[in-house]
Amino acid sequence: MMESCRRTGLNGVLCSLSLLCVLLDIQLDGVLGATHVEIEHHLEMGRKLLAAGQLAEALSHYHSAVEGDPDDYLSYYKRAAVFLAMGKSKSALPDLTRAIQLKPDFLAARLQRGNILLKQGNTQEAREDFEAVIAPWDPESRELRAECYIRMGDPQKAIQDLTPTTRLRNDNRAAFLKLSMLHYSLGEHHDSLNHIRECLKLDQDDKKCFSHYKQVKKLSKQLDNAEELIQMERYQEAIDKYESVIKTEPNVPFYTNLAKERICFCLVKIKSAWEAIDVCSEAHQRDPRNANVLRDRAEAYILNQDYEKAVEDYQEAREFDSDSNDIKEGLERAQKLLKLSRKRDYYKILGVNRNANKQEIIKAYRKLAQQWHPDNFQSKAEKKEAEKKFIDIASAKEVLTDPEMRQKFDAGEDPLDPENQQGGGGGQQGWPFHFNPFESGGSFHFKFQYN
Repeated sequence: MMESCRRTGLNGVLCSLSLLCVLLDIQLDGVLGATHVEIEHHLEMGRKLLAAGQLAEALSHYHSAVEGDPDDYLSYYKRAAVFLAMGKSKSALPDLTRAIQLKPDFLAARLQRGNILLKQGNTQEAREDFEAVIAPWDPESRELRAECYIRMGDPQKAIQDLTPTTRLRNDNRAAFLKLSMLHYSLGEHHDSLNHIRECLKLDQDDKKCFSHYKQVKKLSKQLDNAEELIQMERYQEAIDKYESVIKTEPNVPFYTNLAKERICFCLVKIKSAWEAIDVCSEAHQRDPRNANVLRDRAEAYILNQDYEKAVEDYQEAREFDSDSNDIKEGLERAQKLLKLSRKRDYYKILGVNRNANKQEIIKAYRKLAQQWHPDNFQSKAEKKEAEKKFIDIASAKEVLTDPEMRQKFDAGEDPLDPENQQGGGGGQQGWPFHFNPFESGGSFHFKFQYN
């Protein structure tokens, strides 16, 4: 080098500097080359040892590779693979995160990290990784994200992800089974039955699918039969069928809630007021926002002549379903009945239930008419009170034994109230026969016919 300097005419200082630079370049090239070779050696040894199952030795080489080049995303990913093989998912997580930071489009690392996060219960973060990875044609990614949605309590989105996977795999019985179970848990028993049948088409001897098929088929048939019985107005039989539904599937809340709701409805239809109130109250406790249950319990309260509670239930039902005409009309009727009850309630006057038949009404009328006949009383005050009672009893009998008037009264209108009659007043309010036998002050005697 010095000889070269002399030949080129460089002075001593410049020549010395040139020589120093050349030497540094040689040294740096040697160091960098050696480091690269060493890193490759560590990575290769790590791969071989991992394949041989010598995990601790493989990990040691990957440590060295990461230290040698902290910006190589693959070194982190491969070390994470060893941690996972050792069952140390927590240790693998930082390496996978670093690999993704260095290479954001590294999908394999995102998929692995998503799996770890899902197992740790970090479903939101796992879902973000799976969404970054997922492709329309990748069933595995969809299945993983579906599992995330299931754990997050969002079965509808899980169904959306799982449904395409049944077409992306030739034999995806597992997806059909899971779809069937998801629909079943949501109360969609017909969809559940369809999916489980698809599983059995692929393999009719699949034990898991066949076991679930038997359960879904039995429950679905009971539910369909119960609704058919209601359509035929065979309410007691429908109640029995819905009680069977509860026994068939006691573990999925949807079906018990549905059964209680429909039994409540049927009990109202057969006018079993007290039992209806009990069952409807249980159904309401299980599903407080169910407007149908509140509507039916309101009707049970009306049967029981508890109009204030009926109004309260209808008002609450309207909060949950403001568009229902049934609830709107029911509330108006309950309010009319409440107002009417504060005047005269013909059922209470005779002491009969709202579902009493004509024979029961006449029997009650005869008993009370005999009891409150004015001839049975001596003093003027007692006779006056008896007259009033007797008129109310006779009015109640006339209204409740006349189908048209009774229907009006049940709808919240007093057919004997002059305000509700065309042409206004003209006779004494409350006396149904257009005259008051007590007006003349004479003594009248009544005979009751019992045949």
